[in-house]
Amino acid sequence: MSQRSKIEICANSVESAVKAQEGGAYRVELCAGIPEGGTTPSFGEIRMARQLLQQTKLHVIIRPRGGDFLYSQLEQEIMLHDIKVARQLGADGVVFGCLTAEGNVDVPAMKKLMNAVGDMSVTFHRAFDMCRNPKEALEQIIELGCTRILTSGLEPNAVQGIPLLKQLVEQADGRIIIMPGCGVNPNNILQIAEETGAHEFHFSGRTSKESGMIYRNFNVSMGGTVKIEEYQRDITNPDIVKAAVAILAEKDDKEEALQKAKEARAKRKKKNDFDDDDEDDLD
Repeated sequence: MSQRSKIEICANSVESAVKAQEGGAYRVELCAGIPEGGTTPSFGEIRMARQLLQQTKLHVIIRPRGGDFLYSQLEQEIMLHDIKVARQLGADGVVFGCLTAEGNVDVPAMKKLMNAVGDMSVTFHRAFDMCRNPKEALEQIIELGCTRILTSGLEPNAVQGIPLLKQLVEQADGRIIIMPGCGVNPNNILQIAEETGAHEFHFSGRTSKESGMIYRNFNVSMGGTVKIEEYQRDITNPDIVKAAVAILAEKDDKEEALQKAKEARAKRKKKNDFDDDDEDDLD
């Protein structure tokens, strides 16, 4: 039987996580600090997400700050505590990645963190896209025992990364899941799936929601030097998730039908060959 496709939604809040579940997402990656590329969410966010996600799996990003993935000993200790909190709160998985100054996987740091995950699934996140040698990094991440790698194929988006994503899927050969992410949407998810051979996909599916604030002070920004919209929020749109789920389900159904037809033909051929052998014996 062919492998069914799965969608993971990058949820920037508990509200987005619930919307992702409503849309039929298999899993969410709960993040704070989206303008920084995602940072560790709060205790309260993880706890509420775990309470509200009944059909959808919950993964939690473990990233103490934005910026690079070269972590100090202090930051690694913070990550260890956050992993333990996520595990205690019932997360199904955690998402993290550590690099050396030379752009290689920081194997000692990763081993330290892996020892704290217990039975949770581990995704090596897009730190992978900052690796010097992705094919070497892939083997190291497999050896570490990670479940999957989230990557855009070292390109600005997953469509541009299709050539490398395809190579990574082939190199992985079922030993680890390669999950394309960045710029994935219902308009390109089928192309990415068909051209890479991947079965898991990561995107946000967010649309903007206007703030309920009546009084607005446009002279002040809470984002400092980072320009953010103070009076609108981006929230996962369940309709976008549903559209992507439907596209992949149709693809999977077609592949399963073709596989069943192929198996039926092989079974008929085997039976015909057996019948021919019986007739030869009678002669």
